[in-house]
Amino acid sequence: MTRTDLSRDGRGTPRRTVLISGASVAGPALAYWLNRYGFAVTVVEKAGALRGGGYPIDVRGTALDVVRKMGILPQLRDAHIDLRRLTFLAEDGTEVASVHPHTVTGGVAARDLEVRRGDLTGALYTAVRDDVEFLFNDSVDTLDQSGHGVDVTFRGGGSRTFDLVIGADGLHSRTREFLFGPEEQFHRYLGYCFAGFTLRNTFGLSHELMMWNAPGRAAALYAVGDNDDVHGFLNFALPQPPFDAFRNPEAQRELVASTFADAGWEVPGMLAALRDADDLFFDGVSQIRMPRWSGGRVALVGDAAYAPSFLTGQGSSLALVGAYMLAGSLAGRDHTSGFAAYEHTTREFVNLNQELVGEGDAALFPTTARALAQRNDMLRNLSAMPSAEGRPAHSALTLPDFMPMA
Repeated sequence: MTRTDLSRDGRGTPRRTVLISGASVAGPALAYWLNRYGFAVTVVEKAGALRGGGYPIDVRGTALDVVRKMGILPQLRDAHIDLRRLTFLAEDGTEVASVHPHTVTGGVAARDLEVRRGDLTGALYTAVRDDVEFLFNDSVDTLDQSGHGVDVTFRGGGSRTFDLVIGADGLHSRTREFLFGPEEQFHRYLGYCFAGFTLRNTFGLSHELMMWNAPGRAAALYAVGDNDDVHGFLNFALPQPPFDAFRNPEAQRELVASTFADAGWEVPGMLAALRDADDLFFDGVSQIRMPRWSGGRVALVGDAAYAPSFLTGQGSSLALVGAYMLAGSLAGRDHTSGFAAYEHTTREFVNLNQELVGEGDAALFPTTARALAQRNDMLRNLSAMPSAEGRPAHSALTLPDFMPMA
């Protein structure tokens, strides 16, 4: 479609224009729902193309209702990984316990989904690509709300004015920084860092995850199928976030290598693969906690507003639910009342899921020998059967039906 087609409805009436920064999960999901409610949507993404592959993510509880309403649930079910076994290893490499993954994650077998991140983002993009404008290999350079809309200049050159701008640009959101200032004031560091990367599956693993633990350190190999590759994860406790390393891949590699230098099991081979990995993802284990998610005509959604951290397993689910709630709250309302309704109806659900880090998830990565022994005893006593109900926080919000679609 041309920009003229996108900016007017079937009767030629101008549509409200929205710029969404970020094309991962929250961005395309929000674009889908805003388009359904009659908005003219543009999505800008700094990457040159949609990111494929990637580590596995979960879709649970209320988020399943969102993807069902979008019509992409069958596609995601076909892409479901079906992780069958989670094996924990002691520091000497001996087995501590082997359990069904849902006994640890709080998920529900045969209902909740685990898919590669690229499978979810691909399904979202396919659902909306013909109806909205995508600008890849570009990003927002400046925002100015002094006029009747939001004046935006782009890194790639040019400028445009939008009625609304939404930041769906992740944990380290530039939109949030434009609107509210430096990240540090909203960044709740949880005491860990992690590195994720891909390496060859020379371990004979299939549909399973193996996790090695020592006090303050963990290494995991995750085989999502019978593929030639596995996902490697190295997680470690660190008292303060290494802000300098966040922007320096070589510093990241050095920090991880020095932390795990004397580790056993398969860790030496993982470190060798880390040095050559071209898909290294490094970050702190953190949450974003904000007193409000909007200012003027600009708002935030997903990790940019309320990252829950991977310890909860709820990042993608919060992004999907938040996108649905934000779009529906704006339908038929001006931005001031729409943003207020979004926060009023969604914040409790967000808070419940962010608080999951206090319900034992961090205990999977003990920092002392005593805590590690206690965790191992807990794992040995876990039932081999998955939970029948899941965690209440996952389904704590019932999706409302908003105004009829455009």
